[in-house]
Amino acid sequence: MSEIFPSLGSKPKNRWNDSFTDRLWMLAFLLAAVLIFGLNLGGVALRDWDEGIAAQVSREIWRGNLNWLYPTIGTMPYLNKPPLVHWLMGLCFAAGGVSELTARLVPAMLTAASVPLLYAIGRELFPQRSSSIFSALVYLTLLPVVRHGRLAMLDGAVLFFLLAAVWCLLRSRRDLRYALAAGIGFGLICLTKGVMLGLLLGAIGFFFLVWDTPRLLTSGYLWGGLAIGTFPVAAWYFAQWLHYGQDFINANLVSQSFRRIWEPVGNHKGPPWYYLLEILESAWPWQLFYLQGLYFSWENRNFPGPKLVLVWTGVYLLAISVMNTKLPWYVLPLYPAFALAVGSYLAEVWEQLSVPSEPVKDEAEEHFDAISFLPHPAILAILAVVAVAGFLYFGSGLPLGGRNLSPQRDLQLMLMFVALTMTLAAVLLHRKDRQFILVLIWGTYLTLLVLVASDNWVWELAEDYPVKPIAEIVRTGTPAGQEVFTSHRLPRPSLNFYSNRQVIVADGPTLKQKWQTLDRPYFLLEKPVLKHLDLPNAEIVKTADDWVLVTKKSKGL
Repeated sequence: MSEIFPSLGSKPKNRWNDSFTDRLWMLAFLLAAVLIFGLNLGGVALRDWDEGIAAQVSREIWRGNLNWLYPTIGTMPYLNKPPLVHWLMGLCFAAGGVSELTARLVPAMLTAASVPLLYAIGRELFPQRSSSIFSALVYLTLLPVVRHGRLAMLDGAVLFFLLAAVWCLLRSRRDLRYALAAGIGFGLICLTKGVMLGLLLGAIGFFFLVWDTPRLLTSGYLWGGLAIGTFPVAAWYFAQWLHYGQDFINANLVSQSFRRIWEPVGNHKGPPWYYLLEILESAWPWQLFYLQGLYFSWENRNFPGPKLVLVWTGVYLLAISVMNTKLPWYVLPLYPAFALAVGSYLAEVWEQLSVPSEPVKDEAEEHFDAISFLPHPAILAILAVVAVAGFLYFGSGLPLGGRNLSPQRDLQLMLMFVALTMTLAAVLLHRKDRQFILVLIWGTYLTLLVLVASDNWVWELAEDYPVKPIAEIVRTGTPAGQEVFTSHRLPRPSLNFYSNRQVIVADGPTLKQKWQTLDRPYFLLEKPVLKHLDLPNAEIVKTADDWVLVTKKSKGL
């Protein structure tokens, strides 16, 4: 094999060397993951909706008495999701104070730890180390995993618990005691995002065992682990039912879980192929090899690795595709299987494009000609041209969306890396030089590093007004616990979090009615709206940008 990866295809001399090499790879993956998931973690504000809600619930758990068992948001019970990650975020708040960094730290580090876990899963599934290495590298450089894993959300923790459970399940084929931990991992998933997701992800493991290792289904260790993992889940759900009664069942199990199957929540709906489009749009450049990876898995479906890829992809993708509620992060638990499919295919390409001194094995050519399925180099060349065009555009300061932009140096640097990566990879691919794989991996990793180091990695923040200056005038200009009414079109949980107030959306007639009936109301209004409402006895408390915080003048004035 190449001098760059000398151990990819080689067989270790003994088991100790094999284990030592695996530990080195896992340490390298962990360090690379901690860097990309931890860099600039607290550099930008929390986004709506998920981050603002999770941070607010976690802060109230940290400050409350029984809030750890009965979470609240504002003055209302929080019945959406179980509180495992909120507990961990609350501990971070207690240790390091309330900030964007402490809010995102637990999900980000759990997602980072899932990278070496994926490598360990590959070592259980594939005979060659190269498949495990490429799978972990693909997973490490997936934009959706990096971006959503860094956010103060629950999905990064789900990825970690899922991969830990899968690894333990695979290890249990050689040591039944690991089945205990697999069951506990199932319980942790349920305590993170609810029983519906736990059952869906558990079905992946069940069908894989039915196909690959049915004897494990009769193991007392497996069922004992499931019992241990399920007990705290059942206890928490029972405690909520005792405290809230039927309201908890309706809110948590019906509205927030099973109803999403047949009814879209809000405007979050889409066609059955929504998640295929999401992969096509977001998983660059690895979706260029995804269909080949699935086909390669199908061709080798008698082996454990391809079996797991096919079961994982089929069960999960089918389930989320038939659901009526569509959200981009619902597809995240599919990406480990995506990485295993692409990584195993790239390992086969690596072997078949080996140097002349290491000829390709005849049986590999007979069964699957991986080289013939490679994408055309022109696709990478087109991506390079698009990146160059973007580089020039963001350096020109031309208007975008009606605004004149100053040169975006961080975006230019990112696009420069994309252009260089795609150009060099296209040339190497045209020459059938297997080093194009390493160029894509390294270039994509550097590009993502530039992205997360900038303020653009949470690009949704640009869709609305900057929340922190507005929250500051609300926090400092109103009494503690004061409800504030706003003319903004949508509620913003991040505004509630930063201001530590409940900011309630209201239309014009409602605002006028509140002004007349309340003794001292507080309104957060855009300046044109304030002029339009023409509120009598209005007193401006504070202003920020185009926003004004107003209240009634005191009667004595």
